[in-house]
Amino acid sequence: MKTSKNVSTFMGFDNEYEESSIIVFGSPFDGTTSFRPGTRFAPNIMRNESYGLETYSPYLDKDLECVNVFDAGDLEFPFGNTEKVLNLIYEFASEIVRDDKTPVMIGGEHLVSLPAINAVYEKYNHMYLIHFDAHTDLREDYMGEKLSHASVIKRVWDFLGDNKIYQFGIRSGEKTEFEWAKEHTNLTKFSCDGLAEAVKEIGNSPVYITIDLDVLDPSIFSGTGTPEPGGITFKEMVEAINLMKDLNIVGADIVELSPQYDTSGVSNAVACKILRELVLAISK
Repeated sequence: MKTSKNVSTFMGFDNEYEESSIIVFGSPFDGTTSFRPGTRFAPNIMRNESYGLETYSPYLDKDLECVNVFDAGDLEFPFGNTEKVLNLIYEFASEIVRDDKTPVMIGGEHLVSLPAINAVYEKYNHMYLIHFDAHTDLREDYMGEKLSHASVIKRVWDFLGDNKIYQFGIRSGEKTEFEWAKEHTNLTKFSCDGLAEAVKEIGNSPVYITIDLDVLDPSIFSGTGTPEPGGITFKEMVEAINLMKDLNIVGADIVELSPQYDTSGVSNAVACKILRELVLAISK
């Protein structure tokens, strides 16, 4: 396991592994991307761009300098073998969980969330999932492939089951996915309305948070492979994170930044700031 400091770390994530309660790592994989690839470049770009931020969050009144976070760098993946990539993520996340630490992953496409969620679930098998996304991700398969970023939440449902998944910001998917969600997940279209109620329902139970950054409107976040107009604002995203800060968050990820589609660098800055807020919300 990678427990020595990475040469390049995200701002403020430069503590030692042993003393850190939160372990950040990158999963640079976009092998099942169905439209525009490029999310594999996100983790490294975010590390570089993070130094344009401050360690202090005025939103949460917390500072990364007061939190022990370890950046393990990026996992190394073979090309052309999706199942092996997923196994590598699962094994790494499992080690973090076994050490009683909280994994926070930077994607990569959304399929990388599946093994990380699975690893955390094996320790906390009464876990909930809160999912922010433009897309339902509830297909049974995509062009015959069950392991796809278009079916990742359906694969998570396979082991979490009914009434354990809360979805917010959803505005794209097949009609059958929306119909299926009515019986099996708690899906909120277009917004984060109802998040406060979900937080109350989850209570002290363990919860994993997955943020597909295309939940944001493309006017705010254009650097993604599948932009969907009609998304939430950055302010709404930060307010959502603030609402979840008292939950028992046992794992998290942010995915689907494709830096090359926004040459202004704004999307990179947005992704970095959301990661900062998410890590600070997890820290106790």
